[in-house]
Amino acid sequence: MAYDDLRSLLRALEREGDLKRIKAEVDPYLEIGEIVDRVNKAGGPALLFENVKGSAMPLAMNVFGTDRRLLKALGLKSYAEISEKIGGLLKPELPQGFIGVREAFGKLGSMVHVPPKKIKGDAPVQEVVLTGDDVDLDQLPALFTWPQDGGSFFNLGLTHTKHPETGVRNLGLYRLQRHDKRTIGMHWQIHKDSRNHYAVAAKRGERLPVAIAFGCPPAVTYASTAPLPGDIDEYLFAGFVAGKRIEMVDCKTVPLQVPANAEVVIEGWLEPGEMLPEGPFGDHTGFYTPQEPFPALRIDCVTMRKRPLLQSIVVGRPPTEDGPLGRATERFFLPLLKIIVPDIVDYHLPESGGFHNCAIVSIDKKYPKHAQKVMHAVWGAHMMSLTKLIIVVDADCDVHDLHEVAWRALGNTDYSRDLTVVEGPVDHLDHASYQQFWGGKAGIDATKKLPEEGYTRDGGWPDMVESDPATAALVDSRWKEYGL
Repeated sequence: MAYDDLRSLLRALEREGDLKRIKAEVDPYLEIGEIVDRVNKAGGPALLFENVKGSAMPLAMNVFGTDRRLLKALGLKSYAEISEKIGGLLKPELPQGFIGVREAFGKLGSMVHVPPKKIKGDAPVQEVVLTGDDVDLDQLPALFTWPQDGGSFFNLGLTHTKHPETGVRNLGLYRLQRHDKRTIGMHWQIHKDSRNHYAVAAKRGERLPVAIAFGCPPAVTYASTAPLPGDIDEYLFAGFVAGKRIEMVDCKTVPLQVPANAEVVIEGWLEPGEMLPEGPFGDHTGFYTPQEPFPALRIDCVTMRKRPLLQSIVVGRPPTEDGPLGRATERFFLPLLKIIVPDIVDYHLPESGGFHNCAIVSIDKKYPKHAQKVMHAVWGAHMMSLTKLIIVVDADCDVHDLHEVAWRALGNTDYSRDLTVVEGPVDHLDHASYQQFWGGKAGIDATKKLPEEGYTRDGGWPDMVESDPATAALVDSRWKEYGL
């Protein structure tokens, strides 16, 4: 099972030699970011900075920086464990269309019995309660990571809101700029559910309650990154991943619930129309996102453990700690993507594409223009709509072997016929589009072409094992002693 809290995971990593304590004073202004980025790209250990300049609170970094550590945190041996479990629960019925995704999660919820569990009384995260003038966000280590950033940011605060009309909860991961001792900038992108909650509340002339939790149980942290439909509870999914119910507690000053075993929680209210400039920020795209006005959250209360620690990440040009989180999502959601697009055999979201700029999809091609049908289906599948490039290959192509994919996409396509160009929505953070929120997309049909598609020159792809198995067998036997 997954770890119940962050500190128990850190203890386990330290016992295994996969966590390094940093006792020397380190500066959250540029220095920590540079250290973590180098360690992550070298495949190094998790880091616990015990002496952060300007704060008495230790800072845990690079905790999910390798697949091994993220799998350990979630209590898994492989990402396939969850995808196989989801796929097994959904069979034999595979509901079709986007509605089917919600039905599928409803079925999962009814079968696995892991809804969040509310505890009574105070929780570990409420051992210390600060309100009013005692609130001082400067005591929390925020990172100024890249030279042109617009300020210091909390990069792993899990934001809780609920829809003002339906009461449906949302848990999301958004960057948070610290404006002053009691004010946080909420970077809510246009496609995010919390942004919609704020818009609905503002239209009603109401303020929106917000709670942000730091150092949460690993399954909860992962669930906050998962691209779930808006009416699916992330805490149900976290319980499903963890294999047990997540303990929750009522906040002190806002009508929301947060993980009982988190390290720190900040609570506040968003007033309608109260905005401040936010950014620039060196984002996971590897480029700066520009300064824009975003809602400003006024903090009324901070709760924490007696000796709390904070967790954060460094994002920037891949690879970064986003990598394992993105790979987990890719594998976990394959069965659900197959519900929407049953033609798909497998898919891969390359980290170098930020996991949403490119999708490589394999299909068992059955008819002319089958690849184009799949492209448009993927562009209509929830957050996959933001994909800028889709490469469709045959089922015998390993979508995770980028050399094999490139060979087919670059050398076995006629771009006058095999390239599809459309316009549509792109990610809020996309820096390449000529205007914000929408831009050009492309699909490459790298499948083997059928005669019905007008292709008459197929000489086949040479393969010794298939075309001359006797020679292949001879080499196997004669040259085995040489290790060939």
